[in-house]
Order: sequence, then structure tokens, then C-alpha cells
Amino acid sequence: MSLLSRSVRALAPFALLAPLLAPVAAQAQGAATCTIQASPGEDVPKYARPDDPWIFRGTDIPIDDEWLMGELPNGVRYAVRENGVPPCQASFRVAIDAGSLNEEDSERGFAHLLEHMTFRQSRDFGPGEAIPYFQRLGASLGADTNASTGPTQTVYKLDLPNANRAKLSDSVRLFAGMIEAPTLSSDNLAADLPIVLAEMRDGAGANRRIGEVTQSTFFAGQRLSQRNPIGTLETLQGATQESVRAFHQRWYRPENAVVVLVADADPQVLAALIEREFSDWKVPGQPAAAPDFGDPIAPANALPGADGVPVGEAAVIVEPGQARAVNYAIMRPWVQVTDNIEYNRGVLLKQLAAGIVNRRLENRARAGGHYLYAQVSRQKVARSVDGTYVSLAPLDDNWEAALADVRSVIADALAQPPSQAEIDRVVADFDISFVNGVEQARIQAGSQLADTLVGAVEIREAVASPQTFLDVFRSMKDRFTPDRLLEATRDLFEGDVVRAVMLTPQTGEATAEQLREALAAPVEASSVARDDGSTINFADLPAIGEPAPPVQRAELGVFDTEALAFENGVRAMLFSRDNEPGRVTVRVRFGAGWRGFEDGEAAYAQLGQVALINSGIGPLGQNDLDKLASGRKLGFQFRIEDGTFVFEGATRQEDLADQLYLFAAKLAMPSWDEAPLARAKASMRLAYDSYGADPSGVINRDLDWLLRDRDPRFATADPDEIAAVTPEQFRAVWERLLAQGPVEVDVFGDIDREATVAALSRTFGALAPRPALPPEVANRTVSFPEANAEPLVLTHNGDADQAAAVIAWPTGGGSAGLPESRKLDLLGRIFSIRLLDNLRERMGAAYSPIVNSTWPKDVDTGGMIFALVQIEPSQIPGFFEEAQAIAADLAANGPTADELERVVEPVKQYVSRAQTGHTFWLNQLEGATFDPQRLMALNTLWSDFSEATPEEIRALAERYLVSHGGFKVAVMPASASPSAGR
Repeated sequence: MSLLSRSVRALAPFALLAPLLAPVAAQAQGAATCTIQASPGEDVPKYARPDDPWIFRGTDIPIDDEWLMGELPNGVRYAVRENGVPPCQASFRVAIDAGSLNEEDSERGFAHLLEHMTFRQSRDFGPGEAIPYFQRLGASLGADTNASTGPTQTVYKLDLPNANRAKLSDSVRLFAGMIEAPTLSSDNLAADLPIVLAEMRDGAGANRRIGEVTQSTFFAGQRLSQRNPIGTLETLQGATQESVRAFHQRWYRPENAVVVLVADADPQVLAALIEREFSDWKVPGQPAAAPDFGDPIAPANALPGADGVPVGEAAVIVEPGQARAVNYAIMRPWVQVTDNIEYNRGVLLKQLAAGIVNRRLENRARAGGHYLYAQVSRQKVARSVDGTYVSLAPLDDNWEAALADVRSVIADALAQPPSQAEIDRVVADFDISFVNGVEQARIQAGSQLADTLVGAVEIREAVASPQTFLDVFRSMKDRFTPDRLLEATRDLFEGDVVRAVMLTPQTGEATAEQLREALAAPVEASSVARDDGSTINFADLPAIGEPAPPVQRAELGVFDTEALAFENGVRAMLFSRDNEPGRVTVRVRFGAGWRGFEDGEAAYAQLGQVALINSGIGPLGQNDLDKLASGRKLGFQFRIEDGTFVFEGATRQEDLADQLYLFAAKLAMPSWDEAPLARAKASMRLAYDSYGADPSGVINRDLDWLLRDRDPRFATADPDEIAAVTPEQFRAVWERLLAQGPVEVDVFGDIDREATVAALSRTFGALAPRPALPPEVANRTVSFPEANAEPLVLTHNGDADQAAAVIAWPTGGGSAGLPESRKLDLLGRIFSIRLLDNLRERMGAAYSPIVNSTWPKDVDTGGMIFALVQIEPSQIPGFFEEAQAIAADLAANGPTADELERVVEPVKQYVSRAQTGHTFWLNQLEGATFDPQRLMALNTLWSDFSEATPEEIRALAERYLVSHGGFKVAVMPASASPSAGR
């Protein structure tokens, strides 16, 4: 049989499936529109000020008139906007202008504690009723219903799907009751305090200690230095209903509140709704004055800095197992700015300057610098400092050489202007980013718009449309000169004091005084990292091969999705929709994935995920690829899945042909630059010791390997195994893997179909025919460990009160089981609700237990349900008992109707929202050109969730959770356990 006839025969079933699949999109889509229209005489806001929006006062930034803003007599400010992305969703935010910096010494942690208690009980919700209520409306916990506490702001969030007028009105009313009148009782304090303490414990350990020392050093003398939102054990345990109520009354006031509502509704409806629910909010007494956050001031013992900025506080943190890092900052006082166009031009110039410095730092690292990476960024932090931060990771214990390398690159940037070629390159990248923002403005999600406005309120600045950003940027063309960029660079590195923190795993490696002296020492400017100004064009690159058009094109029946077959065996799938202008995703699926590795090749898999792409194509190395991408929207991500390798990039139609060339060239003419491999090896060696520093590190290192029955392909390579990898061996392994097996190219988004077919013909159609996977590779499976009565015990070297536990059950895999996998997902979600209710809400033993169900589509084994928790060591037996009791009860009795509703409705709403984007359909259809079963499974996508019954879930729990018994792992502190299981 010829290659041509094989291709035609394989695609033949698609034509037969088309009529069957035609209803799929409509089936999943649900309501096509639900825009809430204003009712004459009813939806009339009294306090909206379209001609005087409060956030634009005092600025010449063009008013974004899609926002409707108003101020209530009690002081509440609001902003509303109509947005139908995704359709029918409402994004509601209430921002309170108070966070951990507003706490007194005895109240540390109260702002965050109050966030928890607000959800516990309130004017209209009984104890524990809020989260289940919103789940029944389709809002999932965490993703759609959440809150966050920072130093200067506490934000409450609700993303409500399928928000008709009644649901939206009720939700805003209920949320208003939560904010204005939470039930701050002793009973609720007693219920929430253990949860907050569990959250504190989960975040403890080396990372917490590092963060606290960094915070106290960088912000020395300021309120921020001693104000972590989690608080302290002493102040939290000392909280009473009276003290928490006092904090609420002092700061939860209408004058401190901004309400944002972005929804698929007329703005008049939204404004009237907010006015109705928030106008009666009154708090007795006068508003409290915000505390003075302080300014960064150089200490009396500051050293004279080589660049004129005194070197002040420094700290050296010793944490065994942690990778070395040096961070320093040039601190300036935070100043309330006039957020006008000229101010933003200055900000953009400094961003361009930082971009040029960062390119040079990366060039120096690639060319053999003493550091793994380094980066410069400007950040305004918590209305406390305006800082320029420099971070670097030394390659070894010679941190002085790494710091000197970084400072020498910065010194050169301060001494001499950049070349016009460097400027043009970074300007081109900024411009393409702003153009992309304009192209996608009409599909920006309402949740993003709401978050952007809340963020602007926090930093005391305005908002601007993407078109305004682009116009302002392009109006600066005459400022993009070497002299102006030199001035902007110097502004970045001017300040009042330099402060620094070094992290090291070894005692005695450095002192704070040595770190200060190294930063104060003169440094010689080095120009070796400057861009040479050369350019590379796609037109000059070698052709992939002889162009070849597809030999067959067939409609798949899902929208206008089309399958293509090329004579060389490559398949492609095109999905063209213009509802996401400027967005195109290219996904290339090829080869065997994890099946392709031999038992001794774990290190090559891990290194390949970092170094394979950067090793280049054809005559081009990593730096050349960067030049090639300048001014284009290209992506080059790589990952390994159970049964396939994946290249993926986000691009646009204008750059799609170049994106396809990059991917095809990586298969046809891979290059093997040794520098990225050496850098990846250094990174992995530095990271390895940190895996044992806490329970999550041990889980990240060992869990995949253990849950695949200690399959050596999934073991995390240790430093000796990493060091043993040579460039020649790396090339041999990856040349074999890149050449194996079938190729499918999926191009989804806003595309010109015929231009895309032509580009595919020149690239993937021009590849040489690829051999099939060897049978021993194609049929390679993974195993799951036997159930164990006693958990396997691993140890970590961190804090004695930290532990983790996992229990897992095997399920299956393969496209034929996709309908079952969806119901297993519901089982996992129900399990999660029960575990959360019992461990967190009832026992206060764990902050955020996780339950997940996985089901690989490309292979028939490897799926599982697992539950993971971070918990105190003494409570690990209780976790296993609780998990197995839940499993047994679900197998015997199934879920309640209410439990099923609480998980089904969020999934249905997710499908309804997500299916408006092309990546949803890409995830559903990928692989379908070789596996038509995926198309068949799409027919039941909606009903598998919406029509699931408690009995079906019970039967799955009996089949999978009880029949195996579960494989258990406990990660204990080394001081509490004599044995390790690796």
C-alpha cells in the first residue's frame, strides 16, 4: 500500500462522522446570549457620573468611556462596564482599602483573618452557607469565589456564570451583606482560626523565613518590614470577637470601598444594582486616618556606593538545601504621582531601558558568566517604596564573581548609551505587544477588566484602553534615542539607599558586611554583553524541503474544522474563527512522549524540557532565535505528555508561517548548541538539594516516580546522573526521539485558511516521511503500585511541624474511556468537597487539601485519582482514615443530590464559558486526525456531566476507590521518622 493510499484511507471516516457531529457545538454552548437590558424607569442610577469618572480626575489620559463610574453619598465608589466575554458572566469585586499595613501591632494577621470570617457567616448567610450557595450557581471555590489580602488592600471576588437578572441581583445583595455585616462572633472566630493557622503552617518553613528576612531587610524602618498578611501566632491566638470587630469597624467603611461590576448587562442596570445594595451602608464615627507607611532611609552606617547610592542594610540567610541567590534593590520613596501621559512616557522609557539591560544580562549568562540568570525590574511596592530590583543566581559558591559580572553589565549600561539597533529591537517587541493588546481588546475577559481596575485603585493610578497605550507608545518615536535611553537607565539606578539579601546553603560562606562591601566596591564596566546589532531574516533560512500540498482535506463536523493529510504522513487540523482577533495557537504533537524513553534516560527527559528548544535549529543558536523573533509574535514551548511530545506557540496570522517554520525546522534540522545544555545541567544541579527542604519539595521530586510504580523513566535525576550527561549523548537521545512517530499540526484561531494551508505545505508538508513508532515503544505502558496497608514514609529536612500525605487509586486512560473520565472528574470533585469540609471546615487540620482525577488520552494506562494534603505530622493517620472513609461511603452510598449539583453546575458553566475560545476546542480535538474516537466522545461532552447520576458516581467509586484500596505516601520531618522510602 502506498503512503498516499494510507493517508486517504485513514482520513476516510471523517466524512462519515460529519453529520453526527454537527450538533456538538450547540449542545455544549447553552444560552447564546443573555445580555441584561435596562428597564425604563427602573434601572436608573442616581449617582453615576459619565462626564466625571473619579479614577480619571486630575489626569490627561483619555477617558475610557466604556466604564461608567459613580460615587454614593456614603463614600462608596463604583465602576461598572458591559462585557460579554465570556457570555453571561458577571465579575464582581469589592476592594477594601485596608490590608496588613493598616494593622496595629496587636492586630497582625487580622485583615486576613477577617477575610476568612467574612465568608463564614453574615447578614444573609448562615454558618458555612456562602460557598455552597455560589457553587450551586456554578461558581467554583477558588477560581470563581475567592478573596485576597495584601499589604494595602483586601479584595473579595465573585465570577458568576450564567448571570441572569435574578441571580446577579441576589449575588450582589448577598455579597453586600457579607462585606457590611459579617457575623464576627466568638464561635465563628473559633471555627476560622484553626484554618488560618493551618494556612500559616502550610506556608512556613524555609520559604517563609527567607521571605520574612528579605522583607525586614528591604523595607527596614518602614511599616512593611514587619507586616506579613498571615500575621503571627501570638496575635492570631489573642484575637477576640471584640478586637476583630474593632478592626472591621475601623476599616470596613463605605469611604474605603470600591465596588466593581463587569457583566453581560447594560451599565445602567449594573450601576443601579450597586446603588440599591450599597447606598444604605453606614458605619458610625469618623474614618480612621491611614498610618504612615514610612520612606526608605539610608542607615547611619551606610557605605559610600560606587554609583553614588549609599549601601545600607544587608542580610545573609543560611538555609541548607536552598539554591544560592543574591537580590539587591535601589530604593526610592513611593510618591503619589499625577498619572498623566507624560508620566507614562517616562515609565515606558524606563521599561525599555530595563529591557535592554536584561537582554545584556541574558547574553552574559549564555556566554559563560558566573551566574545562571539575572534580571532587573522596577516595582512600586505597597505604596511604600519605588525600587529597582536586581536578582541573580550564582552558579557556585563564588557569589562575588557572579555579583561582579552582573554589576559590570549594569555599569556599562550606565556609562555608555545603547546602540540604536538595541533600542530598535526592544521597541519592536514592545510595539508588537501593544498591537496585540489592541487586536484582542474586544475579547478581553470581564474578570481581567475588573482586576485591572481594582489594581489601579490600589496603586492610586488610572486605567487606559489598549489603544491609548499604543498611541502613547508610538507618539514617543522621537524619544527612542541612545541619549534618552541612557538617561532613563541612569534614572533606574538612582535612589536613596541600596539594600541586599543573599541566600546560601552553607554557613560561613558570606557575612552581611561582606555583601555590603561587595556592593559598594568599584566595578569595571564590561561591554562584552552588548548586542552586536546583527539581524537575521526568515527569508535567508534554508528551506525545510520540497513543498507538498495536502493530498486530502476533509470537514470534521465541528464548526468548520478541517483535517488535512500530507503524502509524507503528516496530519493537520485547522479551526478558523474570528471571534478572537489576532489570536492563533499552533500545537504540534509528535512522537512517543514518555513512551519513547529507555529506563536509563530520565535525565535526558528532564534536561530536554529545558534545553531542547534553546539548542537551536539549523545554523541558528539560542541568541539567533531571539533575533529572529524580534518584532514578531512567536512562541516555542515544549512539553512531554504520556503518549506524545508537544511544541506549542501563541502567534498571529501575520507571523503564522514563521511559527510553522520554526517548529518544522526543529524536527527537520535540529541544532545542538552545547551552551543551553550546560546551563540546564547547572540549573538542575542547583535545584536538586532544595527538593528535600520541605514536604512539597519531596512530593515534587518523588511522587510521579512512586505513582508509576518506581518506573525509572520518571525518577528525578540526581546530581551525579545530571553530571554524567554529555552533549553527544543528549544529541543521540533527542535525535532519535525527534525522528520517531507520527506528526499532527493543529492550527486554531483567527487564521486565513488557504494561506495557512500554503504555509503548512512549505513546512510540515515538506518534511521527509517519518518512520512509525517501534512496537516496543508504541506498546510501552506504565504500572501503578499495589495498595499498602501502611503508608510509605519519605522524609524532609524542614520544620518539625510540617508533613504531607497522598493517597491514590489507579483508573485508566485512552480516548475510548473519555465519557467515563468525565464522570471520574466529578467523583474527584465530590471527594474534594468532602475532604475540604471535613479536614478544613470541621477539623481545621488542613488549609487546602487537593483531589485530582487524571486520564491520559494518548495511552491506555496511567490515569488515577489522588488526594494530597499538607498537614501536621500527628494528623497524618487521621487524614488516611478520613480519605478511606470518604471512599468507602461514596462506594456504598454515592453522593447526595446536593453534592452532585455543587460540582456539576460549575463544570457546566465552565464548559459554556470556555467553549467560546479556540483553545477549548483545541484541547478537545487534538489527536483526532489519528484517533476518530475523540470526535465520537465529543458528542457526549455535555451530557456526560449534565446527566450524571449519583448511582453512576457510586459505581465508579466502588470500581476504582474500593477495589484497589489506595497507595499511601507520607512525607514526615526527618526528626520524626527513622526511615525514608526512596
